[in-house]
Amino acid sequence: MTFMRLKITVLLLMLNLHVMAQQPVIPAKQEVLPLSAKQAVDYALANQATVRTAKLDQLIQLAKNREVSGLALPSVTGNGTFQHNPIVQKQLIDASNFSDSVPKGTLVPFAFGLKFNAIGEIKVNQVLFDPSVLVALQARKTLEDLSTRTVQKAEIDVKVSVYKSYYNVLSARKALQFLTGNIATLEKLLSDTKETYKNGLVEKLDVDRLMVQLTNLQTEQTKLRNLNEVGVAALKYQMGMSMQQEIELTDTLSTQEIKSAVAVENFDYSQRIEYQLLETQKRAYEFDLKRYKYNAYPTLSLFGTGGMSRASDVFNYFNSATWYGYVGYGVNLSLPIYAGSQRRRKVDQAFLEVKKAEVKIEDAKLGIDLERSQSSSNLRNNILTLDAQESNMKLAQEVYNMTQIKYREGVGSSLEMSTAENDLLTAQNNYFSALYNAVVAKVDYLKANGKL
Repeated sequence: MTFMRLKITVLLLMLNLHVMAQQPVIPAKQEVLPLSAKQAVDYALANQATVRTAKLDQLIQLAKNREVSGLALPSVTGNGTFQHNPIVQKQLIDASNFSDSVPKGTLVPFAFGLKFNAIGEIKVNQVLFDPSVLVALQARKTLEDLSTRTVQKAEIDVKVSVYKSYYNVLSARKALQFLTGNIATLEKLLSDTKETYKNGLVEKLDVDRLMVQLTNLQTEQTKLRNLNEVGVAALKYQMGMSMQQEIELTDTLSTQEIKSAVAVENFDYSQRIEYQLLETQKRAYEFDLKRYKYNAYPTLSLFGTGGMSRASDVFNYFNSATWYGYVGYGVNLSLPIYAGSQRRRKVDQAFLEVKKAEVKIEDAKLGIDLERSQSSSNLRNNILTLDAQESNMKLAQEVYNMTQIKYREGVGSSLEMSTAENDLLTAQNNYFSALYNAVVAKVDYLKANGKL
């Protein structure tokens, strides 16, 4: 009995495991992450792929700089060679050169090598003076600055994208909030109108018009919800965040916040990262020019060689036998004399690259001036438009409220209600478009003036 009970228990356990394996695994629900606009930017700077790639490129440049530093250090190499010559090469020599008794022109085959040869050797080389190494060491700081500026450029671009995506979601949610309030008001009005219709005080046409308006508003509500979902997904992508992570936006979008633009005083072109990049790139080209010019200078290096060798006609290397050591050192001087004018042409190309960089810097200044002028004008005009649309929305709301009162008191028509409702929706849409355009204009204004 005990054995049968144990067997049944095992079978039930295996059956339960099989059922559990067939059931889908439900992932644990992630906690909602509250995010302000600044927190969203900070998250993106740590996780967005563009920034991470730029930081990896920076580390690669640092590794290259350490590689350049190694050129000024001594290099040590070790070599070991074993060679077996089953048939030793022979050469003909005139035996009369070694003995006067041998007739002149008597050729004798002679082997100059042995069957087994082994050599162990260590070589040391130290650069004493090499212009290319000298320039490379001088250029390290510039190349590090260039990689740092590239990271900063990527971070600023990510900031712009995240801020715009964040405020786009806030704008859509605020519009959805207003629209939901309109729907609640219209539902109340529709319910009252149906009761009035039952009492025979209004026509069925009035009820139908309100039903059409409510359906249209509900359709717009669905569109805004979809727009909000797409906006949130776009924001997560710009942040480098998983789509499964739930987030809650904690900032608000207000007219006063947009109007509080940062004042720009004593603007300098060096405040723009694009200008800094071009200046640093120009310095890198100048080092290239210097390197090609210095290629006409001689190079000086110190070398040393030491090793041991042994040769034998029999393979007896495991026996204690004599190895012959050797040591040599010296100085090597290399002076370029003529290389088909290639160095001169490389100098010309490097010089033109420097000049091209100067042209780009001048063009960047003009572009920055244009961008600052346009962003300032856009921000000013968008704030004026926002003020006008805000006043217009408030006025449309007042007209809608008065039309509602007149309709409830029986002195207004449903057509007037429909017109007021459409005017209010148009005014609200214009306001939210102006609100988003103004906040985007502020982000562009801060970027143009190097304040982002």
